[in-house]
Amino acid sequence: MLAQVRLFLILFFLCLVGFAGGADAQLSNRQSEYYQGWLKTADRAEDVIEANRASDAALENLRSEINSYRDDFNRARSANTDRISTLDSQINALGPKPEGDATEPEDIATLRAHLEKQLNSLRVPRIISEEAYSRANGLISEIDQILRTRQTKEFFEQGPSPINPAYWGPAWVDVKEAIQSLGNETITNFRSDVVREQIRDRGLAIFVLLALSAVLLIFGKKWSERGGEYLRLWGGSGTGVWSFVISLLRILLPWIGVLAAVTAISLTGVTGLRGSLLLQNIPYWAGIILFYDWIGRQVYVIGASQGFKRLSAAKIRELRLYIDLLAVMLILHELALLFERIENISDATRAVVSFPVIVATALLLLRIRQIRTTDGPPDQSASTRAAGFSQLVEFLRRALFLLGIASPILAIFGYTNAAEAIVFPAVKTLVLIGALVILQRFISQIYGWITGQGDAARESLFAVLVGFALAIIALPILAIYWGARETDLLEAWSRLLLGFDVGGVTISPTNFLTFVAVFAIGYALTRLLQSGLRNSLLPKTKIDPGGQNAIVAGSGYVGIFLAALVAIMVAGFDLSSLAIVAGALSVGIGFGLQTIVSNFVSGIILLVERPISKGDWIDVNGMMGYVRDISVRSTRIETFDRTDVIVPNSDLISGVVTNYTRGNTIGRVIVPVGVAYGTDTRQVETILGEIANNHPMVLANPAPSVVFQGFGADSLDFEIRAILRDVNWVLSVKSDMNHEINRRFSDAGIEIPFAQRDIWLRNPEALQADVKDQRDPAKPVESKPEAPSEKSADLTEADLDPDAGDEV
Repeated sequence: MLAQVRLFLILFFLCLVGFAGGADAQLSNRQSEYYQGWLKTADRAEDVIEANRASDAALENLRSEINSYRDDFNRARSANTDRISTLDSQINALGPKPEGDATEPEDIATLRAHLEKQLNSLRVPRIISEEAYSRANGLISEIDQILRTRQTKEFFEQGPSPINPAYWGPAWVDVKEAIQSLGNETITNFRSDVVREQIRDRGLAIFVLLALSAVLLIFGKKWSERGGEYLRLWGGSGTGVWSFVISLLRILLPWIGVLAAVTAISLTGVTGLRGSLLLQNIPYWAGIILFYDWIGRQVYVIGASQGFKRLSAAKIRELRLYIDLLAVMLILHELALLFERIENISDATRAVVSFPVIVATALLLLRIRQIRTTDGPPDQSASTRAAGFSQLVEFLRRALFLLGIASPILAIFGYTNAAEAIVFPAVKTLVLIGALVILQRFISQIYGWITGQGDAARESLFAVLVGFALAIIALPILAIYWGARETDLLEAWSRLLLGFDVGGVTISPTNFLTFVAVFAIGYALTRLLQSGLRNSLLPKTKIDPGGQNAIVAGSGYVGIFLAALVAIMVAGFDLSSLAIVAGALSVGIGFGLQTIVSNFVSGIILLVERPISKGDWIDVNGMMGYVRDISVRSTRIETFDRTDVIVPNSDLISGVVTNYTRGNTIGRVIVPVGVAYGTDTRQVETILGEIANNHPMVLANPAPSVVFQGFGADSLDFEIRAILRDVNWVLSVKSDMNHEINRRFSDAGIEIPFAQRDIWLRNPEALQADVKDQRDPAKPVESKPEAPSEKSADLTEADLDPDAGDEV
């Protein structure tokens, strides 16, 4: 029965890549063999998983083999998508099948059967590939679970304690024997005739490589400095860019020298198995030493970068020494792992050999944590700018303290694997963070050089975005440092590429980036269109500035909406399944954001109806000024004292607004003036009329008028009432008319009165007696309460009220 099922699956698999019936026998046999190979691999994987006795390397190889099958099945799942969609559309165009005893025409029935046959031949392979993909995915998950379980078990596994003296002697014997074996192996190979013949045949190449290595190791630093002088001829001196490049050359040239020396030694053939394995790691170890030394110089020697305080020269040298020693500890740790792999030593020897390296590394981390400066007052501005980074530094200091204490304790109690899995990743993480800070600083320097911002580029938004991007890129590296397998990261990335479902909509990095790219293009085109309308097209029309602003704003809103719509369509988002969720959200938005929605709708009404426009002089809620901008939420008004007032759009729609320049700038000015009693009123009327008619801003039609308002308390009151061609000049016109009125009245001898008051005292004899008593020193002054009416005549502003009586 099982064989029949497999044969059925194989037959359908022949259609997997689109060859159904027309393929040759050879191709069909290859596809059949491929699928049979997958079935055998899947069965073997199930047996291995059930037994759970295979090594980690064997499981990794099996996982890789299954993953290649899974990738093929994943591609087959999406095969013929367009063709299936076309067939569905064709069948839907034929309409539903007749129900009951009704029959459809023979031609339509034949066509329907043909289309359904084609559709089934395409859907069945997709179903089979979906099943195979699910099976491969499940097998990979089970293998990953086994490997993670083993890794966790190894991490918490307790071995021999390295402080037990009983293990020291055997460990020393193992180390001594390994060194002797390496030496004996090398000496034996060197004495062999084959090696000597190789040295003679390859002598020239070996000599050239050794000479190149010596030159690069000796003169590499000097050559890098000379190369920097040529690079500075391109410009950018003082930006720090070329100094960074020179520092890279100072580690790159010596590393090439080490690589040349290793290659020369390999060509001699004097190294055996142990020596070859050791020699293969020397370039990597040399790179660690050079890189860590470069980190120490860059972070604390090239100025005080963000979050780092300037240290004294002695502390800088001490810190560089500790960082170099950390590199040595990492190399010793790698050497211990290589020693274990080559010699197959016992767990006790492994613990004894690793313990000194763990303790030394932990002590170095604790000592680095204690290095800080206390010289001079701190730079408050720098600390303010780098507050977030300072918090990160403080977090790292605390982490270093905990790790430096925990690692030796774990190693003492026999948890050597746990101690190594903590302390050495901590060192790598610390160095990686320093490298990210240096790299961000270098990219910011390049940006400052190109844009001309200089050191100010370090505090720009670009520097923040670069730092964020570098942090995202560093996450996989940190995950590998702390025990994650590369296959785990690749599996997470593949699942991320498949996307995740949100309310029935599948969102993946591909369609998300497509949406962002299309929307960004649409947004940029919208801004270009707005700029063209604002600066080129609309100024050439007769549309007023308010109408131009409404057209520009409306085109922006329509463009952004269309950009979002097109981006959704191109990205392939199916938003039909989110209709119910959108309906529920709209109700919540209606209640929770009703003020914002009200302002938004009011802004649309202002742009369409245009009761006010950009540039209008309005008065709303006692605030008077010019409309400078109308957005969908608020309107910005610039008052006459040059301050901006943000008014919600709903206030402009529902409140009372006075628009002085709606439709045109014509407005009225009223200039009041008073003359003394006894003045010829007709002469005053004539003079005021001439002043109004002679002003250039006053319209002749309708003509200005002079109104005799009445008889005031102190003057005969007149008013000039005139219509101005531009009401924005009302204050200037009023000032000009007042100047002219003062001049003409002065020439005509007409007096402009001011308020006068006569003050009457009821009992002046009492005031005279008080003054006489104050002047006579021999007579004592009697203290008695005075009536309010008998107080001294101190005048206040209330006494000047024209409605008050004439007596006090």
